[in-house]
Amino acid sequence: MADPRPWLAHYPPGVPAAIDAGKFASIVAMFERSCAQHPQRPAYSSFGKVLSWADLDRQSAAFAAFLAGEWKLGKGDRLAIMLPNLLQYPIALFGALRAGLTVVNVNPLYTARELQHQLEDSGARTIVVLENFAATLQESLGKTRVEHVIVTSIGDQLGFPKGPLISFAVKHIKKMVPTWSLPGHLRFGDVLRRGTGMPAPKVQLGHGDTAFLQYTGGTTGVAKGAMLSHGNMVTNTLQLAAWVGDLFTQGEEHIITALPLYHIFSLTVNAILMAYFGGENVLITNPRDIPAFIKTLKKSRWTAITGVNTLYNALLNHPDFGSVDCSQVKFALAGGMAVQRAVAERWKQATGIPLIEGYGLTETSPVVTANPLDIKDYTGSIGMPLPSTDVALRDDDGRDVAPGESGELCVRGPQVMQGYWNRPEETAKVLDAGGWLRTGDIARMDDHGMLYIVDRKKDMILVSGFNVYPNEIEDVVAQHPGVLEVAAIGVPDEHSGEVVKLFVVKKDPALTEDALKRYCHDELTGYKRPKYIEFRSELPKSNVGKILRRALRDEEKQRATH
Repeated sequence: MADPRPWLAHYPPGVPAAIDAGKFASIVAMFERSCAQHPQRPAYSSFGKVLSWADLDRQSAAFAAFLAGEWKLGKGDRLAIMLPNLLQYPIALFGALRAGLTVVNVNPLYTARELQHQLEDSGARTIVVLENFAATLQESLGKTRVEHVIVTSIGDQLGFPKGPLISFAVKHIKKMVPTWSLPGHLRFGDVLRRGTGMPAPKVQLGHGDTAFLQYTGGTTGVAKGAMLSHGNMVTNTLQLAAWVGDLFTQGEEHIITALPLYHIFSLTVNAILMAYFGGENVLITNPRDIPAFIKTLKKSRWTAITGVNTLYNALLNHPDFGSVDCSQVKFALAGGMAVQRAVAERWKQATGIPLIEGYGLTETSPVVTANPLDIKDYTGSIGMPLPSTDVALRDDDGRDVAPGESGELCVRGPQVMQGYWNRPEETAKVLDAGGWLRTGDIARMDDHGMLYIVDRKKDMILVSGFNVYPNEIEDVVAQHPGVLEVAAIGVPDEHSGEVVKLFVVKKDPALTEDALKRYCHDELTGYKRPKYIEFRSELPKSNVGKILRRALRDEEKQRATH
Protein backbone atom coordinates (compact mmCIF):
# COMPACT_ATOMS: atom_id res chain seq x y z
CA MET A 1 0.00 0.00 0.00
CA ALA A 2 1.30 3.46 -0.92
CA ASP A 3 2.47 5.68 1.93
CA PRO A 4 -0.36 8.22 2.54
CA ARG A 5 2.26 10.81 3.60
CA PRO A 6 5.25 10.31 1.29
CA TRP A 7 6.47 13.87 1.83
CA LEU A 8 7.69 13.10 5.36
CA ALA A 9 10.52 10.94 4.01
CA HIS A 10 11.68 13.88 1.87
CA TYR A 11 11.37 16.74 4.37
CA PRO A 12 14.30 19.18 4.47
CA PRO A 13 16.83 18.38 7.24
CA GLY A 14 15.72 19.64 10.65
CA VAL A 15 12.05 20.15 9.74
CA PRO A 16 9.82 18.18 12.15
CA ALA A 17 6.82 16.12 11.05
CA ALA A 18 4.64 17.99 13.56
CA ILE A 19 4.84 21.19 15.58
CA ASP A 20 3.95 21.98 19.19
CA ALA A 21 1.12 24.49 18.87
CA GLY A 22 0.90 24.88 22.66
CA LYS A 23 3.98 27.09 22.73
CA PHE A 24 1.82 30.21 22.53
CA ALA A 25 -1.76 30.57 23.76
CA SER A 26 -2.53 33.36 21.27
CA ILE A 27 -1.15 35.78 18.69
CA VAL A 28 -0.98 38.30 21.55
CA ALA A 29 1.36 36.05 23.57
CA MET A 30 3.64 35.74 20.53
CA PHE A 31 3.55 39.49 19.93
CA GLU A 32 4.26 40.40 23.56
CA ARG A 33 7.29 38.08 23.64
CA SER A 34 8.89 40.00 20.75
CA CYS A 35 8.09 43.33 22.41
CA ALA A 36 9.89 42.12 25.56
CA GLN A 37 12.85 40.49 23.79
CA HIS A 38 13.54 43.06 21.04
CA PRO A 39 12.32 46.44 22.38
CA GLN A 40 14.81 48.57 20.47
CA ARG A 41 14.73 46.61 17.21
CA PRO A 42 12.59 47.95 14.32
CA ALA A 43 9.13 46.38 14.04
CA TYR A 44 7.62 48.40 11.17
CA SER A 45 8.86 51.15 8.88
CA SER A 46 7.04 53.33 6.38
CA PHE A 47 8.22 56.34 4.32
CA GLY A 48 11.43 56.39 6.39
CA LYS A 49 9.69 56.44 9.81
CA VAL A 50 10.47 53.45 12.07
CA LEU A 51 8.36 51.99 14.87
CA SER A 52 10.42 49.89 17.30
CA TRP A 53 8.91 46.92 19.10
CA ALA A 54 8.78 49.12 22.24
CA ASP A 55 6.91 51.83 20.30
CA LEU A 56 4.45 49.29 18.92
CA ASP A 57 4.00 47.74 22.37
CA ARG A 58 3.20 51.13 23.92
CA GLN A 59 0.90 52.40 21.18
CA SER A 60 -1.04 49.16 20.68
CA ALA A 61 -1.52 48.94 24.48
CA ALA A 62 -2.93 52.49 24.46
CA PHE A 63 -5.25 51.57 21.59
CA ALA A 64 -6.43 48.45 23.46
CA ALA A 65 -6.91 50.42 26.68
CA PHE A 66 -9.14 52.95 24.95
CA LEU A 67 -11.30 50.30 23.25
CA ALA A 68 -11.80 48.44 26.52
CA GLY A 69 -11.97 51.40 28.89
CA GLU A 70 -13.96 54.00 26.93
CA TRP A 71 -16.06 51.89 24.60
CA LYS A 72 -16.26 48.75 26.77
CA LEU A 73 -15.35 46.52 23.83
CA GLY A 74 -14.09 43.02 24.51
CA LYS A 75 -14.23 39.37 23.55
CA GLY A 76 -16.73 38.66 20.82
CA ASP A 77 -16.86 42.24 19.52
CA ARG A 78 -15.69 42.81 15.96
CA LEU A 79 -13.48 45.70 14.85
CA ALA A 80 -12.96 46.43 11.13
CA ILE A 81 -9.69 47.84 9.81
CA MET A 82 -9.91 49.66 6.46
CA LEU A 83 -6.30 50.73 5.91
CA PRO A 84 -3.55 50.27 3.33
CA ASN A 85 0.00 49.44 4.46
CA LEU A 86 0.63 52.28 6.92
CA LEU A 87 2.05 52.27 10.47
CA GLN A 88 -1.46 52.70 11.86
CA TYR A 89 -2.32 49.20 10.66
CA PRO A 90 -0.16 47.17 13.11
CA ILE A 91 -1.09 49.51 15.98
CA ALA A 92 -4.80 48.92 15.35
CA LEU A 93 -4.29 45.21 14.61
CA PHE A 94 -2.33 44.27 17.71
CA GLY A 95 -4.29 46.77 19.84
CA ALA A 96 -7.61 45.17 18.87
CA LEU A 97 -6.25 41.65 19.47
CA ARG A 98 -4.86 42.67 22.88
CA ALA A 99 -8.33 43.91 23.81
CA GLY A 100 -9.65 40.45 22.88
CA LEU A 101 -11.52 41.67 19.80
CA THR A 102 -12.01 39.87 16.50
CA VAL A 103 -10.45 41.77 13.59
CA VAL A 104 -12.32 42.15 10.29
CA ASN A 105 -9.88 43.15 7.55
CA VAL A 106 -11.41 45.37 4.85
CA ASN A 107 -9.99 46.22 1.45
CA PRO A 108 -9.82 50.07 1.39
CA LEU A 109 -10.71 50.08 -2.31
CA TYR A 110 -14.09 48.44 -1.72
CA THR A 111 -17.15 50.08 -3.19
CA ALA A 112 -19.88 51.21 -0.80
CA ARG A 113 -21.89 48.09 -1.69
CA GLU A 114 -18.99 45.73 -0.93
CA LEU A 115 -18.14 47.55 2.30
CA GLN A 116 -21.74 47.54 3.47
CA HIS A 117 -21.98 43.77 2.90
CA GLN A 118 -18.85 43.06 4.91
CA LEU A 119 -19.75 45.34 7.81
CA GLU A 120 -23.33 44.11 7.88
CA ASP A 121 -22.35 40.44 7.61
CA SER A 122 -19.62 40.64 10.26
CA GLY A 123 -21.65 42.77 12.67
CA ALA A 124 -18.61 44.99 13.28
CA ARG A 125 -19.28 47.65 15.94
CA THR A 126 -16.12 49.65 15.33
CA ILE A 127 -14.08 50.62 12.26
CA VAL A 128 -10.69 52.26 11.71
CA VAL A 129 -10.61 53.99 8.31
CA LEU A 130 -8.17 56.14 6.36
CA GLU A 131 -9.81 59.49 5.63
CA ASN A 132 -9.18 59.02 1.89
CA PHE A 133 -11.85 56.28 2.01
CA ALA A 134 -14.16 57.84 4.61
CA ALA A 135 -16.67 58.95 1.95
CA THR A 136 -17.22 55.27 1.04
CA LEU A 137 -17.83 54.49 4.70
CA GLN A 138 -20.24 57.41 4.99
CA GLU A 139 -22.29 55.99 2.14
CA SER A 140 -22.48 52.54 3.78
CA LEU A 141 -22.69 53.33 7.46
CA GLY A 142 -26.44 53.77 7.94
CA LYS A 143 -27.15 50.18 6.95
CA THR A 144 -24.65 48.61 9.38
CA ARG A 145 -24.25 48.08 13.13
CA VAL A 146 -21.13 50.25 13.38
CA GLU A 147 -21.28 52.48 16.48
CA HIS A 148 -17.71 53.78 16.67
CA VAL A 149 -15.57 55.28 13.88
CA ILE A 150 -11.86 56.07 14.14
CA VAL A 151 -10.46 58.14 11.26
CA THR A 152 -6.77 58.48 10.48
CA SER A 153 -4.78 60.40 7.89
CA ILE A 154 -1.65 59.34 6.05
CA GLY A 155 0.67 61.54 8.09
CA ASP A 156 -0.59 60.56 11.55
CA GLN A 157 2.38 58.34 12.37
CA LEU A 158 5.01 59.97 10.20
CA GLY A 159 6.18 62.70 12.58
CA PHE A 160 7.69 66.09 11.75
CA PRO A 161 8.63 67.64 9.42
CA LYS A 162 5.68 66.18 7.56
CA GLY A 163 5.29 68.38 4.48
CA PRO A 164 7.27 66.63 1.74
CA LEU A 165 6.67 63.20 3.28
CA ILE A 166 2.90 63.55 3.28
CA SER A 167 2.75 64.95 -0.25
CA PHE A 168 4.87 61.96 -1.32
CA ALA A 169 2.59 59.57 0.59
CA VAL A 170 -0.65 61.10 -0.69
CA LYS A 171 0.55 60.54 -4.25
CA HIS A 172 0.74 56.83 -3.44
CA ILE A 173 -2.85 56.42 -2.25
CA LYS A 174 -5.21 59.03 -3.65
CA LYS A 175 -4.50 62.51 -4.87
CA MET A 176 -7.62 63.97 -3.28
CA VAL A 177 -9.42 63.28 -0.04
CA PRO A 178 -13.14 63.32 -0.92
CA THR A 179 -15.50 65.39 1.20
CA TRP A 180 -17.01 63.30 3.96
CA SER A 181 -18.98 63.63 7.16
CA LEU A 182 -18.99 61.02 9.93
CA PRO A 183 -20.59 62.63 13.01
CA GLY A 184 -19.10 61.47 16.30
CA HIS A 185 -15.92 60.00 14.82
CA LEU A 186 -12.62 60.18 16.71
CA ARG A 187 -9.16 60.80 15.26
CA PHE A 188 -6.59 58.01 15.54
CA GLY A 189 -4.11 60.23 17.40
CA ASP A 190 -6.76 61.26 19.94
CA VAL A 191 -7.61 57.61 20.63
CA LEU A 192 -3.93 56.87 21.36
CA ARG A 193 -3.55 59.97 23.57
CA ARG A 194 -6.68 59.15 25.57
CA GLY A 195 -5.70 55.51 25.92
CA THR A 196 -2.14 56.24 27.08
CA GLY A 197 -3.12 56.98 30.67
CA MET A 198 -5.56 54.08 30.94
CA PRO A 199 -4.78 50.56 32.17
CA ALA A 200 -4.24 48.09 29.33
CA PRO A 201 -6.73 45.20 29.44
CA LYS A 202 -5.48 41.72 30.35
CA VAL A 203 -7.69 39.38 28.35
CA GLN A 204 -7.45 35.60 28.65
CA LEU A 205 -7.14 34.29 25.12
CA GLY A 206 -6.83 30.70 23.94
CA HIS A 207 -6.59 28.73 20.72
CA GLY A 208 -10.36 28.52 20.40
CA ASP A 209 -10.96 32.28 20.42
CA THR A 210 -11.66 33.89 17.04
CA ALA A 211 -8.89 36.28 15.97
CA PHE A 212 -10.14 37.17 12.48
CA LEU A 213 -13.16 37.13 10.25
CA GLN A 214 -11.20 37.04 7.01
CA TYR A 215 -13.48 37.55 4.02
CA THR A 216 -13.07 35.45 0.90
CA GLY A 217 -14.99 34.35 -2.16
CA GLY A 218 -15.70 37.83 -3.42
CA THR A 219 -14.63 36.81 -6.92
CA THR A 220 -16.68 33.60 -6.92
CA GLY A 221 -19.90 34.76 -5.27
CA VAL A 222 -20.91 36.50 -2.05
CA ALA A 223 -17.96 37.22 0.24
CA LYS A 224 -17.91 34.93 3.29
CA GLY A 225 -16.05 35.46 6.56
CA ALA A 226 -13.63 32.62 7.31
CA MET A 227 -13.41 32.28 11.09
CA LEU A 228 -9.71 32.05 11.89
CA SER A 229 -8.91 31.38 15.53
CA HIS A 230 -5.84 32.34 17.51
CA GLY A 231 -4.97 28.63 17.34
CA ASN A 232 -5.21 28.61 13.53
CA MET A 233 -2.95 31.64 13.19
CA VAL A 234 -0.42 30.64 15.87
CA THR A 235 -0.16 27.15 14.39
CA ASN A 236 0.36 28.35 10.82
CA THR A 237 3.02 30.78 12.04
CA LEU A 238 4.84 27.99 13.92
CA GLN A 239 4.53 25.71 10.87
CA LEU A 240 6.21 28.42 8.75
CA ALA A 241 8.86 29.06 11.43
CA ALA A 242 9.68 25.33 11.46
CA TRP A 243 9.93 25.34 7.66
CA VAL A 244 12.23 28.39 7.70
CA GLY A 245 14.32 26.82 10.49
CA ASP A 246 17.60 28.52 11.28
CA LEU A 247 17.58 30.54 8.05
CA PHE A 248 16.02 33.40 10.04
CA THR A 249 17.59 34.87 13.19
CA GLN A 250 15.55 36.33 16.05
CA GLY A 251 15.51 40.14 15.93
CA GLU A 252 17.55 40.35 12.70
CA GLU A 253 15.14 39.97 9.77
CA HIS A 254 13.73 42.70 7.51
CA ILE A 255 10.87 41.62 5.23
CA ILE A 256 9.55 43.68 2.32
CA THR A 257 5.77 43.94 2.76
CA ALA A 258 4.30 44.97 -0.57
CA LEU A 259 1.15 42.86 -0.47
CA PRO A 260 -1.56 44.54 1.64
CA LEU A 261 -1.60 43.47 5.29
CA TYR A 262 -5.37 43.09 5.12
CA HIS A 263 -4.79 40.09 2.81
CA ILE A 264 -4.30 36.73 4.53
CA PHE A 265 -0.98 35.99 2.79
CA SER A 266 0.72 39.15 4.02
CA LEU A 267 -1.13 39.09 7.36
CA THR A 268 0.34 35.72 8.34
CA VAL A 269 3.63 35.48 6.44
CA ASN A 270 4.68 39.11 7.03
CA ALA A 271 2.91 40.57 10.08
CA ILE A 272 2.51 37.55 12.34
CA LEU A 273 5.61 35.59 11.28
CA MET A 274 7.70 38.70 12.03
CA ALA A 275 5.88 38.95 15.38
CA TYR A 276 7.35 35.50 16.06
CA PHE A 277 10.87 36.37 14.85
CA GLY A 278 10.94 39.95 16.18
CA GLY A 279 11.74 41.19 12.68
CA GLU A 280 10.86 44.32 10.73
CA ASN A 281 8.12 44.79 8.14
CA VAL A 282 9.21 47.38 5.57
CA LEU A 283 5.82 48.63 4.37
CA ILE A 284 5.22 49.40 0.71
CA THR A 285 2.04 51.45 0.50
CA ASN A 286 1.64 51.36 -3.27
CA PRO A 287 3.45 48.43 -4.93
CA ARG A 288 2.14 49.50 -8.33
CA ASP A 289 4.52 52.47 -8.21
CA ILE A 290 7.51 50.36 -9.24
CA PRO A 291 10.10 53.20 -9.38
CA ALA A 292 9.26 54.23 -5.77
CA PHE A 293 9.18 50.57 -4.72
CA ILE A 294 12.67 50.01 -6.13
CA LYS A 295 13.96 53.16 -4.35
CA THR A 296 12.77 51.63 -1.06
CA LEU A 297 14.51 48.34 -1.91
CA LYS A 298 17.74 50.25 -2.56
CA LYS A 299 17.53 52.11 0.76
CA SER A 300 16.53 49.09 2.91
CA ARG A 301 18.69 46.32 4.35
CA TRP A 302 16.15 43.64 3.45
CA THR A 303 16.49 39.91 3.98
CA ALA A 304 13.13 38.59 2.74
CA ILE A 305 10.24 39.44 0.44
CA THR A 306 6.80 38.04 -0.34
CA GLY A 307 4.73 38.62 -3.45
CA VAL A 308 2.69 37.21 -6.29
CA ASN A 309 3.93 36.30 -9.76
CA THR A 310 2.79 39.62 -11.29
CA LEU A 311 4.67 41.63 -8.64
CA TYR A 312 7.96 39.81 -9.22
CA ASN A 313 7.42 40.12 -12.97
CA ALA A 314 6.89 43.89 -12.68
CA LEU A 315 10.07 44.33 -10.63
CA LEU A 316 12.13 42.25 -13.07
CA ASN A 317 10.85 44.25 -16.03
CA HIS A 318 11.97 47.60 -14.58
CA PRO A 319 15.47 48.64 -15.69
CA ASP A 320 16.41 49.94 -12.20
CA PHE A 321 15.88 46.55 -10.54
CA GLY A 322 19.25 45.41 -11.88
CA SER A 323 21.01 47.85 -9.53
CA VAL A 324 19.20 46.63 -6.36
CA ASP A 325 21.56 44.97 -3.86
CA CYS A 326 20.16 41.48 -3.17
CA SER A 327 23.24 40.14 -1.36
CA GLN A 328 21.53 39.98 2.04
CA VAL A 329 18.31 38.37 0.77
CA LYS A 330 17.66 34.89 2.18
CA PHE A 331 14.09 34.23 1.19
CA ALA A 332 11.64 35.18 -1.58
CA LEU A 333 8.20 33.58 -1.29
CA ALA A 334 5.54 33.60 -4.00
CA GLY A 335 1.92 32.54 -3.66
CA GLY A 336 -1.62 33.64 -4.46
CA MET A 337 -1.37 32.48 -8.08
CA ALA A 338 0.80 30.13 -10.13
CA VAL A 339 4.44 31.13 -10.51
CA GLN A 340 5.49 31.05 -14.14
CA ARG A 341 8.76 29.38 -15.09
CA ALA A 342 9.91 32.43 -17.06
CA VAL A 343 9.49 34.68 -13.99
CA ALA A 344 11.11 32.21 -11.57
CA GLU A 345 14.14 31.70 -13.81
CA ARG A 346 14.64 35.43 -14.36
CA TRP A 347 14.32 36.07 -10.60
CA LYS A 348 17.00 33.48 -9.83
CA GLN A 349 19.27 34.97 -12.51
CA ALA A 350 18.75 38.53 -11.23
CA THR A 351 19.01 37.90 -7.47
CA GLY A 352 20.92 34.66 -7.06
CA ILE A 353 18.20 33.13 -4.89
CA PRO A 354 15.29 30.91 -5.93
CA LEU A 355 11.68 32.05 -5.90
CA ILE A 356 10.05 29.70 -3.38
CA GLU A 357 6.51 28.85 -4.39
CA GLY A 358 3.94 28.06 -1.72
CA TYR A 359 0.23 27.38 -1.72
CA GLY A 360 -2.60 28.29 0.57
CA LEU A 361 -6.02 29.85 0.85
CA THR A 362 -7.87 32.09 3.25
CA GLU A 363 -9.59 29.07 4.80
CA THR A 364 -6.22 27.61 5.84
CA SER A 365 -4.74 30.70 7.53
CA PRO A 366 -3.33 30.49 4.70
CA VAL A 367 -0.25 28.28 4.09
CA VAL A 368 -0.71 24.58 3.27
CA THR A 369 2.41 23.71 1.27
CA ALA A 370 5.79 25.16 0.35
CA ASN A 371 8.82 24.14 -1.63
CA PRO A 372 11.92 23.27 0.41
CA LEU A 373 13.99 26.41 0.90
CA ASP A 374 17.12 24.70 -0.42
CA ILE A 375 15.77 24.16 -3.95
CA LYS A 376 18.16 25.40 -6.60
CA ASP A 377 15.74 26.02 -9.45
CA TYR A 378 12.07 26.30 -10.39
CA THR A 379 10.23 23.04 -9.76
CA GLY A 380 6.77 23.82 -11.14
CA SER A 381 5.47 22.44 -7.84
CA ILE A 382 3.66 24.12 -4.96
CA GLY A 383 5.86 22.03 -2.67
CA MET A 384 4.92 19.62 0.09
CA PRO A 385 2.61 19.93 3.10
CA LEU A 386 3.89 21.87 6.10
CA PRO A 387 4.39 20.03 9.43
CA SER A 388 1.15 18.80 11.08
CA THR A 389 -0.66 19.03 7.72
CA ASP A 390 -2.37 16.17 5.87
CA VAL A 391 -3.49 16.32 2.25
CA ALA A 392 -5.53 13.96 0.07
CA LEU A 393 -6.46 13.99 -3.61
CA ARG A 394 -10.08 12.96 -4.16
CA ASP A 395 -12.57 12.49 -6.98
CA ASP A 396 -16.03 14.05 -7.20
CA ASP A 397 -17.44 11.26 -5.02
CA GLY A 398 -14.93 11.92 -2.24
CA ARG A 399 -12.80 8.84 -2.93
CA ASP A 400 -8.99 9.02 -2.97
CA VAL A 401 -7.63 8.86 -6.52
CA ALA A 402 -4.97 6.35 -7.57
CA PRO A 403 -1.30 7.37 -7.10
CA GLY A 404 -0.17 9.70 -9.87
CA GLU A 405 -3.71 10.71 -10.84
CA SER A 406 -5.19 14.19 -10.47
CA GLY A 407 -7.89 14.92 -7.91
CA GLU A 408 -9.33 17.70 -5.81
CA LEU A 409 -6.83 18.79 -3.18
CA CYS A 410 -8.27 18.30 0.31
CA VAL A 411 -6.51 19.57 3.44
CA ARG A 412 -6.68 18.67 7.12
CA GLY A 413 -4.62 20.38 9.79
CA PRO A 414 -4.67 22.78 12.74
CA GLN A 415 -4.55 25.77 10.36
CA VAL A 416 -7.94 24.91 8.78
CA MET A 417 -10.62 27.49 9.64
CA GLN A 418 -13.42 26.99 12.14
CA GLY A 419 -15.97 27.56 9.37
CA TYR A 420 -17.67 30.48 7.61
CA TRP A 421 -19.22 33.10 9.88
CA ASN A 422 -22.99 32.53 10.22
CA ARG A 423 -23.03 30.30 7.10
CA PRO A 424 -23.35 26.65 8.19
CA GLU A 425 -24.63 25.58 4.75
CA GLU A 426 -21.62 27.13 3.00
CA THR A 427 -19.29 25.61 5.60
CA ALA A 428 -20.79 22.14 5.04
CA LYS A 429 -20.05 22.41 1.30
CA VAL A 430 -16.29 22.62 1.90
CA LEU A 431 -15.59 21.21 5.37
CA ASP A 432 -16.57 17.67 6.37
CA ALA A 433 -17.07 16.10 9.79
CA GLY A 434 -13.53 14.69 9.70
CA GLY A 435 -12.02 18.16 9.37
CA TRP A 436 -11.14 17.82 5.68
CA LEU A 437 -11.39 21.03 3.63
CA ARG A 438 -12.15 20.80 -0.10
CA THR A 439 -10.04 23.46 -1.76
CA GLY A 440 -11.59 23.40 -5.26
CA ASP A 441 -8.09 23.03 -6.72
CA ILE A 442 -7.12 20.06 -8.88
CA ALA A 443 -3.67 18.67 -8.08
CA ARG A 444 -1.41 15.66 -8.54
CA MET A 445 1.35 14.33 -6.29
CA ASP A 446 4.67 12.75 -7.23
CA ASP A 447 6.47 9.94 -5.39
CA HIS A 448 8.27 12.44 -3.13
CA GLY A 449 5.02 14.03 -1.95
CA MET A 450 5.54 17.15 -4.05
CA LEU A 451 2.22 18.60 -5.22
CA TYR A 452 1.46 20.17 -8.58
CA ILE A 453 -1.64 22.30 -9.10
CA VAL A 454 -3.33 21.34 -12.34
CA ASP A 455 -5.90 24.12 -12.02
CA ARG A 456 -9.03 25.40 -10.37
CA LYS A 457 -12.06 23.21 -11.10
CA LYS A 458 -14.04 26.16 -12.40
CA ASP A 459 -11.22 27.46 -14.63
CA MET A 460 -10.79 24.23 -16.58
CA ILE A 461 -11.50 24.50 -20.33
CA LEU A 462 -13.18 21.55 -22.06
CA VAL A 463 -12.14 21.28 -25.73
CA SER A 464 -13.77 18.38 -27.59
CA GLY A 465 -13.80 16.33 -24.39
CA PHE A 466 -10.18 17.13 -23.53
CA ASN A 467 -9.35 18.97 -20.32
CA VAL A 468 -7.27 22.09 -20.93
CA TYR A 469 -5.77 23.81 -17.91
CA PRO A 470 -5.16 27.58 -18.21
CA ASN A 471 -2.07 27.47 -15.97
CA GLU A 472 -0.25 25.30 -18.51
CA ILE A 473 -1.18 27.54 -21.45
CA GLU A 474 -0.24 30.71 -19.55
CA ASP A 475 3.07 29.23 -18.42
CA VAL A 476 4.05 28.42 -22.00
CA VAL A 477 2.95 31.76 -23.47
CA ALA A 478 4.65 33.74 -20.65
CA GLN A 479 7.99 32.33 -21.82
CA HIS A 480 7.65 34.12 -25.18
CA PRO A 481 10.08 37.08 -25.04
CA GLY A 482 7.44 39.45 -26.40
CA VAL A 483 4.85 38.70 -23.69
CA LEU A 484 4.58 40.66 -20.43
CA GLU A 485 1.39 39.14 -18.98
CA VAL A 486 -1.12 36.55 -20.16
CA ALA A 487 -4.45 35.04 -19.13
CA ALA A 488 -6.21 32.09 -20.78
CA ILE A 489 -9.94 31.32 -20.62
CA GLY A 490 -12.39 29.10 -22.43
CA VAL A 491 -14.95 30.63 -24.78
CA PRO A 492 -17.91 28.84 -26.42
CA ASP A 493 -17.34 27.18 -29.79
CA GLU A 494 -19.98 25.43 -31.91
CA HIS A 495 -17.58 22.71 -33.05
CA SER A 496 -15.61 21.79 -29.94
CA GLY A 497 -17.76 23.10 -27.09
CA GLU A 498 -15.04 25.48 -25.96
CA VAL A 499 -11.80 26.85 -27.35
CA VAL A 500 -8.90 28.70 -25.77
CA LYS A 501 -8.76 32.48 -25.86
CA LEU A 502 -5.69 34.43 -24.75
CA PHE A 503 -5.55 37.94 -23.35
CA VAL A 504 -2.02 39.28 -23.69
CA VAL A 505 -0.14 42.38 -22.53
CA LYS A 506 2.83 42.92 -24.84
CA LYS A 507 6.40 43.41 -23.70
CA ASP A 508 7.48 43.85 -27.32
CA PRO A 509 5.15 46.28 -29.18
CA ALA A 510 5.99 44.52 -32.45
CA LEU A 511 4.49 41.21 -31.33
CA THR A 512 1.64 40.11 -33.64
CA GLU A 513 -1.19 37.64 -33.30
CA ASP A 514 0.25 35.49 -36.10
CA ALA A 515 3.69 35.33 -34.49
CA LEU A 516 2.23 34.29 -31.13
CA LYS A 517 0.00 31.67 -32.76
CA ARG A 518 3.02 30.22 -34.57
CA TYR A 519 4.85 30.03 -31.24
CA CYS A 520 1.88 28.26 -29.62
CA HIS A 521 1.68 25.87 -32.60
CA ASP A 522 5.25 24.79 -31.82
CA GLU A 523 4.75 24.52 -28.05
CA LEU A 524 1.21 23.18 -27.58
CA THR A 525 -0.75 20.25 -28.87
CA GLY A 526 -3.68 20.97 -31.22
CA TYR A 527 -6.60 21.25 -28.81
CA LYS A 528 -4.58 23.44 -26.39
CA ARG A 529 -3.67 26.05 -28.98
CA PRO A 530 -5.48 29.41 -28.68
CA LYS A 531 -8.07 30.09 -31.35
CA TYR A 532 -8.37 33.73 -30.34
CA ILE A 533 -5.80 36.25 -29.07
CA GLU A 534 -6.72 39.69 -27.77
CA PHE A 535 -4.04 42.24 -26.92
CA ARG A 536 -4.70 44.50 -23.93
CA SER A 537 -2.83 47.32 -22.24
CA GLU A 538 -3.55 45.68 -18.87
CA LEU A 539 -5.38 42.72 -17.34
CA PRO A 540 -7.94 42.85 -14.52
CA LYS A 541 -6.35 42.01 -11.16
CA SER A 542 -7.37 41.50 -7.55
CA ASN A 543 -6.10 43.76 -4.76
CA VAL A 544 -2.95 41.62 -4.45
CA GLY A 545 -2.23 41.53 -8.17
CA LYS A 546 -3.73 38.16 -9.04
CA ILE A 547 -5.05 38.09 -12.60
CA LEU A 548 -8.83 37.60 -12.52
CA ARG A 549 -9.81 35.11 -15.20
CA ARG A 550 -13.41 35.30 -14.03
CA ALA A 551 -13.62 39.01 -14.92
CA LEU A 552 -12.43 38.16 -18.44
CA ARG A 553 -14.98 35.32 -18.72
CA ASP A 554 -17.74 37.69 -17.59
CA GLU A 555 -16.71 40.21 -20.28
CA GLU A 556 -16.91 37.49 -22.93
CA LYS A 557 -20.38 36.46 -21.77
CA GLN A 558 -21.57 40.07 -21.98
CA ARG A 559 -20.20 40.39 -25.51
CA ALA A 560 -21.98 37.19 -26.55
CA THR A 561 -25.35 38.55 -25.41
CA HIS A 562 -25.01 41.85 -27.28
